[in-house]
Amino acid sequence: MIKRKSDRIAYHLFLASAAVLVFSCGVVFEKCQIFPVQLYTLAKDGYDQISGWSRKRGAKSYFIRSRNPHRPVIFNSPEAHEGLNFVTRIAADGQISVIILDLDGARLHEWKIDWFEIWPDASHVPDHLIPLSRPGTHAHGAVLLENGDLIFNFEHLGLVCLDLHGGVLWRLPYQTHHSVTRSSDGNLWVCGQKEYSKPHKQFPNWIPPFTEDTLLEVTAQGKIVNEWSVVDLLLKNGLEGLLFIGSRENNSTKATGDVLHLNDVEPFPSHFEEGFFKKDDVMVSLRNINTIFVFNRESGKIKFIRTGDFLRQHDPDFIDGDTFSVFDNRLAAGIAQSRILIVSAKDQTVNTYYQGTRHNPFYTNIMGKHQWLPNGNLLITESRNGRAFEIDKNGKIVWEYNNYVSDGVVGLMEEVTRLPTAFAPLFKNPKANRQVSHLPNRPTAKDSKGG
Repeated sequence: MIKRKSDRIAYHLFLASAAVLVFSCGVVFEKCQIFPVQLYTLAKDGYDQISGWSRKRGAKSYFIRSRNPHRPVIFNSPEAHEGLNFVTRIAADGQISVIILDLDGARLHEWKIDWFEIWPDASHVPDHLIPLSRPGTHAHGAVLLENGDLIFNFEHLGLVCLDLHGGVLWRLPYQTHHSVTRSSDGNLWVCGQKEYSKPHKQFPNWIPPFTEDTLLEVTAQGKIVNEWSVVDLLLKNGLEGLLFIGSRENNSTKATGDVLHLNDVEPFPSHFEEGFFKKDDVMVSLRNINTIFVFNRESGKIKFIRTGDFLRQHDPDFIDGDTFSVFDNRLAAGIAQSRILIVSAKDQTVNTYYQGTRHNPFYTNIMGKHQWLPNGNLLITESRNGRAFEIDKNGKIVWEYNNYVSDGVVGLMEEVTRLPTAFAPLFKNPKANRQVSHLPNRPTAKDSKGG
């Protein structure tokens, strides 16, 4: 008994000594800037971030070891579609970064984005969601306008518009997140949410705290012109069962937390030829119930709904008047393999367009985006693995970019979008590439109140 106690004491003394040694080495590495200071800094920043998020946001990391660290930063081939790359990511310094790259990987422009400088007075955000340390959040959902204005979501924290040089043009104090889609009339379609800490009669059997998902139509000047409640849409269409699809009790349908997890909303493109889908149709993705539906914005009627053919899906995109594609984050029965699926509303079929192989795996457990290019190629963002790649119609990789932050480590990359060559003149002016501080009190900055 005495020996066992002595062993325990020795074991704990060993752990304490090792911790002191590691900390001391870290201090020396940092002061002298010698190897492996970069890895030590990543670890320290990761710990700081996790400790902060664990108190208010839930622990998560923006860095991950690359699945294949031998892949080059950039791969380009003649088969890649022309244009520039619009990239939202977490950079090597752990900050939010939006960059413009050419196909060969040359950086033409960068916005360095700091939540704490841009929005120090975020009274619209519940206290438990306020970031504690940089980066505090990330940019999830972004579009670039023809004049160089950048519009993006601070994830779950608000919609912001910056000019080409980083000046704040407007801020929408609403908990926007996940996606920003620009329609042909110039308006923006954005996911929103509202937090409830007390019971609400509109949400029977939802136990607080819970989140209400909303769909927003916003002008390019940051004014809300339309707002829909996803719960209201489901209830009015007799689909209340989807509100309690995760209930487990025999005598209760209670649900709580992030019940639906809205992660995309986009209108049917006006330049597409109509088929099953028509003008004024809007597509919605609800990740936590593995459901995509399409409703008519004028009547509120849900004309198409599909549940269970995909798992934790993201980013459904209309392809034509009858079909859409979806980024399937498939994780089931030991399978961890993302897929791009093609869904036909007309034929009621679901087919796999692309999935990874043993030698070229393709999987992200969260997020994920894809873009159909004019030449028929498909640009895919494997967000959690910091990788984007373009495939031709035969599934051959013709372009690839990896967001390395250190040897073998990649940073989160929310999305890579191929911009038309018409954007190129914006980034040929040397003045456009200068870095300007993003002060919220600049004369051009103002909050948009919506309505």
